[in-house]
Amino acid sequence: MNFLAHIYLSGDDTELRIGNFIADAVKGKKFLEFPDRIQQGIILHRKIDTYTDTHPIVRQSISRLFPKYRHYSGVIVDILYDHYLAANWQKYHATPLNKYVSLFYQDLETYHDILPKNIKRFYPYMIKDNWLLSYATVTGISTVLHNMNHRTKNKSKMNFAVIELEEYYDEFQKEFESFFKELIHYSNSEIQKL
Repeated sequence: MNFLAHIYLSGDDTELRIGNFIADAVKGKKFLEFPDRIQQGIILHRKIDTYTDTHPIVRQSISRLFPKYRHYSGVIVDILYDHYLAANWQKYHATPLNKYVSLFYQDLETYHDILPKNIKRFYPYMIKDNWLLSYATVTGISTVLHNMNHRTKNKSKMNFAVIELEEYYDEFQKEFESFFKELIHYSNSEIQKL
């Protein structure tokens, strides 16, 4: 899953959300350097990633993209799934998406001092361009895919994946909805164990 899903799956716990958000920037046992609840958010993120990467529905979505995008297919599916979450946000949360992401951006400012360096580098751009809200539109996802392709020095060709998004929009959406229902249940269960 990508940023929005990880934040959402942390529930209403701010420190759990921050940990879940920064987890990709925290390698190995470095997570032990953070406050307890943020550590738990990092652990939750890792569990969500493992669950997602091995799930048969996600594998099905990836297989649709694999012939063209190879090992980048999983990253693309993560981004596409965030699109479906954002585009159908009202099904998942009572707070409107624009308000929800605005509150999360405020949380990032509050926890600025403990954010890893590379998060500190990119999150001002994330806020300025309102990445999380932009996920709700195909145009916004197209921009994200373009930027990701640029980060891979144009090797991934991810910028073209919007073609498959539009061509298989309904199929990806059905897969997302089926999988996300299971992922919410899994995440809630893991949060109870923390």
